[in-house]
Amino acid sequence: MRFRHRAAAGFATLLLPLAGLVGLASNAEAATNATATYTKTQDWGTGFGAQWTVKNTGTSTISSWTVEWDFPSGTSVTSAWDADVTSSGTHWTARNKSYNGSIAPGASVSFGFNGAGSGSPSHCTLNGGSCDGTTLPGDTAPSAPGTPTASDITDTSVKLGWSAATDDHGIKDYDVLRDGTKVATVTTTSYTDSGLTAGTDYSYTVQARDTADQTGPVSGSVAVHTTGGGTTPPPSGDTVKLGYFTEWGIYGRNYNVKNLVTSGSAAKITHINYAFGNVTNGKCAIGDSYADYDKAFTADQSVSGVADTWDQPLRGNFNQLRELKAEYPHLKVLWSFGGWTWSGGFGAAAQNPAAFAQSCYDLVEDPRWADVFDGIDIDWEYPNACGLSCDTSGNAAFRNLMAALRAKFGSNNLVTAAVTADGSAGGKIEAADYAGAAQYVDWYNVMTYDFFGAWDAKGPTAPHSPLTAYSGIPKAGFTTADAMAKYKAIGVPAKKLLIGIGFYGRGWTGVTQDAPGGTATGPAAGTYEQGIEDYKVLKSSCPVTGTVAGTAYAHCGGNWWSYDTPATIATKMTWARNQGLGGAFFWEFSGDTGNGELVNAISNGLS
Repeated sequence: MRFRHRAAAGFATLLLPLAGLVGLASNAEAATNATATYTKTQDWGTGFGAQWTVKNTGTSTISSWTVEWDFPSGTSVTSAWDADVTSSGTHWTARNKSYNGSIAPGASVSFGFNGAGSGSPSHCTLNGGSCDGTTLPGDTAPSAPGTPTASDITDTSVKLGWSAATDDHGIKDYDVLRDGTKVATVTTTSYTDSGLTAGTDYSYTVQARDTADQTGPVSGSVAVHTTGGGTTPPPSGDTVKLGYFTEWGIYGRNYNVKNLVTSGSAAKITHINYAFGNVTNGKCAIGDSYADYDKAFTADQSVSGVADTWDQPLRGNFNQLRELKAEYPHLKVLWSFGGWTWSGGFGAAAQNPAAFAQSCYDLVEDPRWADVFDGIDIDWEYPNACGLSCDTSGNAAFRNLMAALRAKFGSNNLVTAAVTADGSAGGKIEAADYAGAAQYVDWYNVMTYDFFGAWDAKGPTAPHSPLTAYSGIPKAGFTTADAMAKYKAIGVPAKKLLIGIGFYGRGWTGVTQDAPGGTATGPAAGTYEQGIEDYKVLKSSCPVTGTVAGTAYAHCGGNWWSYDTPATIATKMTWARNQGLGGAFFWEFSGDTGNGELVNAISNGLS
C-alpha cells in the first residue's frame, strides 16, 4: 500500500537496457537478388523471441548484409545474437558478424533476438533494397487479430474464434498459440484445439501472417480452464490463507496480535507475514525495535492474558506471535522485508546476494526469536523498475536474490515474495526474471490491488482491485486476471500464485457520477491517509452502490470509493480456485471488522 507498503501498479516502469549491442552499421552493396524474412519464434505476452533470415536468391556471393526496420513505439530489441544490432529511436539496424557476412547463391543465414513489447517490424530494407527482393518500399505487417473467444470447452478440447486481422496486401493465414507456443496454422478465423488435459489452465493468442509472409502482433489472450480433472482446486490442506500484520499497527490503530484471537481470524488463516523488516546497506535489519521485541504488553493486551515483565528475555510483537503460535500450532509466521518505504535498499542487496542472504538468515534465526519465524518474505517494490524509488539492478537481480535466500534458508524454511500485478504490455512483470526466480520460492503474493486510485486526483474513478477487464477501464492489463495469466504464460506454476485482497478502499471526492469513469477533484478524506480508508469504516460510512469487474464501489455524497466486501471476496476466491491458484493473502488485518468478516470470507471461499 501507499502507507509504507503499496504503490499503484500503473507507476512508471523502467525501460529495459539494450545490453551488448554495438555501433551503427552502414549499408552494404545493394542486393535486389536477396530477401530478408522475419519470424516470431516465441511470445510471452509482453515480450517475444524473433529471427531474421537473409537468403541469397541471386547467382553471385553476397559479401556482407545489413537489415533495417522500424518497430512501433514501445517495442524494442533487448538482446541479440549472430548480428550487431543498434537503434536510433524506433529505427533498428542489424549488421552481419565477421563470420556470417558471406552468403553463397541459394544459401541463407539467420540472426535472432529477444524483444519487449508486442509490435511488428515495418519498412524493412536489406542492403538498401526491399526485403522481399522487389522494388516495393517497406510493406506493412498485418494488424493484430481480435482477442479470441472460447466456447464448447470440454475435458480435452476448446473451440476458439476471433475477428480478422487487416493488411494492405491481404491475410494469408493465422498462427494459433497455446501458452506462447504455436499449435496450429489455419486460414480461417476459428480453430478447435484438442488433446488437452482435463482440469488444466491454458492461455491462447492468435497472430496473422500476410501474403508477403510478414507476421503481425499477437492478439490479446483468453484464459481457458478445461473441465474435469482432479488437480483444481488444490487440496484445502495445501491452500494458503495469509494475512499481513503490521508492526506499527499497535500504535494509532491499536491493533495487537491478540486481536487475531478475539476476531476469530487466527483459527481461519494458515500464515502471517510480519511487516516490515528494513533493508539497508545491503542487509536485512530491524524495522522498529520497540514494537518488534521491546514493548511491554499489559495482561488485557496479551494473547496469554499475562502481562509482560521488565526482565523477561523477549517482549513486543515477537513474543506475542510466539504466544499466538502456542495456541494455534498450525500457524506459520514469515518475516517480511522491504515494502513501499524500504524497497530502496534492495539495489545494494542485489550487488552481493550471498551477503544479503546471510544477513537475513542471521536476523531471522537470532536465538532470541528463532522459534517465532518459519521463513522470510521479500517485498521488493520493484525489481528493475520504479516504486517509491527506481531500481536499475537488471533483469536477473531478483532471481539471483531469491536463489541466494533459498540456498541460505534451505528447504526447511519458507521463502516467498510479494510481486507486482502489472499485467500491461511492457509492464513491471517484464522488468525482472520472475519465471526464473519461481523455482526458488514457495509462492508469490501477487499484489492484485492498488491498480487505480486518487494519485490520479481528477480521476477517472475506477475500482482499485478489478478481477477482470471492463468497458472503460483506464489502462488495459491492470486486472487480476491479466496478471495471473501473464505469470502463468511465462512459466510460473499456478499453485505458486496467491491472489491479493485489500482490506481497505480507495476513493475520490468531488464526484457526481455513480458508475466508474467519473471525474473528481481530489482524494477523499481518510482516517490515516487521504484517498484510503479501512473496510470496517467504509461498510457503514459509504455502503456499496454497485459492482464492476468482480469488486464493489460506493457513491455517497461527493465521495466515490471502491473496496471488496464478503460477497466480492467470495467471487474472487471461487475464481482463484478455478484457476488452480495456491490460495490468497490480504493487506492487512486491522482493516477488517472486529469479528473478522473479511478473513471469514477468504477462509470459507478457499475451503
